[in-house]
Amino acid sequence: MTSLKRRYDVDWLRTLALGLLIIYHIVITFQPWAWYIGFIVNDKPIESLWNVMSLINIWRIPILFLISGMGVRFAMERRNTWQLLQDRTVRILLPFVFGYFFITPIIVVVVTQFYSIETNYDPGAGHLWFLANIFLYVILLLPVMVYLKNHPDNILLRSLRWIFERPLGILLVAIPVVMEAAIVNPADFVTYAETWHGFWLGLVCFLTGFIFITVDDVFWTAIRRAWWIALPLAFGLYLLRDDATSNAVIGLESMLWMLAILGLGSHYLNRPSGMLRYLSQAVYPVYIVHFPVQFILSYYLIPMDLSPWVKLILLIIGTFGICLMLYEIIRRIKWIRPLFGMKLRME
Repeated sequence: MTSLKRRYDVDWLRTLALGLLIIYHIVITFQPWAWYIGFIVNDKPIESLWNVMSLINIWRIPILFLISGMGVRFAMERRNTWQLLQDRTVRILLPFVFGYFFITPIIVVVVTQFYSIETNYDPGAGHLWFLANIFLYVILLLPVMVYLKNHPDNILLRSLRWIFERPLGILLVAIPVVMEAAIVNPADFVTYAETWHGFWLGLVCFLTGFIFITVDDVFWTAIRRAWWIALPLAFGLYLLRDDATSNAVIGLESMLWMLAILGLGSHYLNRPSGMLRYLSQAVYPVYIVHFPVQFILSYYLIPMDLSPWVKLILLIIGTFGICLMLYEIIRRIKWIRPLFGMKLRME
């Protein structure tokens, strides 16, 4: 089997997905229910924005797990099993543990101070919960992943290649996501953080992403043929979605969005650029620090007598701007870099 070619579109989608997730978190500040999930809340909401956020809500986390599975498959081209475990431990587990004890407690302090509540040191996973999931997936699925990599002509991969070569056969990959949603049947499909639904859905998407890269060209050919069908189907299901929509149907919509996004990415984003090289290295540490930065900015910005739209724009610009400045500091201090998911040496 030939070596896998680098996919710049996968790097772009990872970067864009995490950037979009930061904007999503900022928008929550302007929703009236944000207090119930521990956010600082603006007194004048912008509820209309939630129509857009509800569109991305059902795939914003699943696509990160799918792309993470892709990333592990690419990493296995350059590393043996032991090297892979070492790399994932340093790049994923170490930042999670560091963030658990030293990043997320900052958020608790800021919120409790804002609402004049007694402040305590309260470590937790916070917005980094999915890192723990990814590390567990690597450990749990390692024997399966090693087998699939070393036996590219096994019956499962041969069958999937045959299915993907059929017109629109790639759409059948939605079945595992639909089954997970129907079997686990969470109270709300988008309750991913530290739930069994989030764990199993993430595992399904992670393994799916790994398999997509393992079958390589067959997948990319199939996704370029099918994205223009997946996109209108996903949008149609979004328009029909209401409180009575079953989790299984939402799961189908979620995977259709992901397939459409992967297809669009393969058409328009699979090319190198200096911006991609910079952002792909920055996105991980930026995501790790963005929550405390967002909350500290909210502490000072939300009480101001400004239009909620002005506050939203300032919060987005300020969060990304400060996080990028912090990244520039982090990347230059060798011993700090691994705590934020970066390699010891600057690339």
